[in-house]
Amino acid sequence: MNDRHYRQIIATVALGIVVAGTSACAIGTTYHRPDVPSPPAFRESLPEGWTDAQPSDGAPRGEWWTLYKDSGLDELESQVAISNQNVLAAEAQFRAAKAAVGVTRADEFPSVSVSPAATVSNGSTRLFGTGTSGSRQQYSIPIDASYQADVWGSIRRSVAANAATAQASAADLENARLLYESDLASDYFQLQGLDAEQRLLDAAVQSYERSLELTRDRFQGGVASMSDVALAETQLETARAQLTDVGIARAQFEHAIAVLTGRTPSALAIPPSTTQIVPPVVSVGLPSTLLQRRPDIAAAERRVAAANQQIGVAKAAFYPALTFGANAGSDAAAIADLLTTPTRIWSVGVQVAETLFDGGKRRARVRLSQADYDDAVATYKQTVLTGFEQVDDALVELRRLAQEADIAARAVAAAQQSLDLANIQYQGGLVSYLQVVTAQNSLLQNQRSAIEILTRRLVASVSLIQALGGGWDATQLPSSQQVRR
Repeated sequence: MNDRHYRQIIATVALGIVVAGTSACAIGTTYHRPDVPSPPAFRESLPEGWTDAQPSDGAPRGEWWTLYKDSGLDELESQVAISNQNVLAAEAQFRAAKAAVGVTRADEFPSVSVSPAATVSNGSTRLFGTGTSGSRQQYSIPIDASYQADVWGSIRRSVAANAATAQASAADLENARLLYESDLASDYFQLQGLDAEQRLLDAAVQSYERSLELTRDRFQGGVASMSDVALAETQLETARAQLTDVGIARAQFEHAIAVLTGRTPSALAIPPSTTQIVPPVVSVGLPSTLLQRRPDIAAAERRVAAANQQIGVAKAAFYPALTFGANAGSDAAAIADLLTTPTRIWSVGVQVAETLFDGGKRRARVRLSQADYDDAVATYKQTVLTGFEQVDDALVELRRLAQEADIAARAVAAAQQSLDLANIQYQGGLVSYLQVVTAQNSLLQNQRSAIEILTRRLVASVSLIQALGGGWDATQLPSSQQVRR
């Protein structure tokens, strides 16, 4: 190889270095998180007796359900992240998004390929009555290398867009976990509420059976009428029917919990609970912190970032593409000669490509990417507004239900007093048995209402924790560098 060849190679490489050095300037706009107005405080006040704790005093990260101090709930919740099929699907989608980053990032590096070949040909040549014939062998080991310089930042922006999408997928995974963990907790507390109703109805059925027996004895003694016996029987059978309905609803919630934990309904049996817990105090914090505490908001914001990068990718298509190519190898008639200097071949070059006319395709892609960005921004802002709404909804429900619980407790006490008076008056012959039955039904209805209100308070507390992000924080989101690995 002479000096002229060296100078040609050096000039080509130098040109590539100079042009590639300009790739620090990427086409497109710098990303800024969209502004969303945050109110200074949530509209709804905290339930009576609550004080807003510091964020560090809130739900434990990753295990918010431990606030309820229920070992049965703890055991079931631990199965959601590892057995719930929807969560596992979200986890697979996150891994796919990370792999997509690797696929795009590979374009930042040169591609090198080798294609060894061996050919055998047979032919003859005749000239002036003489000729030769026979077979001919040819061996080659060509190596091709190519590299497209990211002069306008198209590749880097594509990588950044896929990295932001992978981060959004990671937030989707956390949101899926929170969603199904919340569903399980809500179902669990509703199941506990049905257990409380079942205990109440079991006691009512036993009481009504004694009342029916007593009424029949009084009828046999000529003290009570047959209508009293009929009323007692009706009341008993009505309570038994209600008990059956409670059993059906409980079984359905148990089946739902089994599926949430990745099991078939027949594979899970939850023993009846003996008590109902009281909703814990949840740290609410300021509305501005909600932007960092909800994984769905983080996912929406990352998709805005990805859409912004795609605008730069679309605009970079208007500029020429610079590709470096190199070929090297060896071509010989014998395998032993492949490594000798005379059989070696090489070439190096630079190609600049520019689209002169495409019928408006590139401009349409820019408009498409800008529309996608506007869509992502609107979705992000709507997600934030929905988050504010859900927190206020849960707060007003908790506050109002706490007030309703006090009213229900007074109603239960009044119904019990009414029943006690009705029994005394009936035994004294002052009122009919209908008065007793009416008082018994009123007491049972108010007792069931009190249980239902407590159940709704527990479910509302789960909704509040979910609306606040379940103790999650945006700092737990994998960084752009982590998803690129």
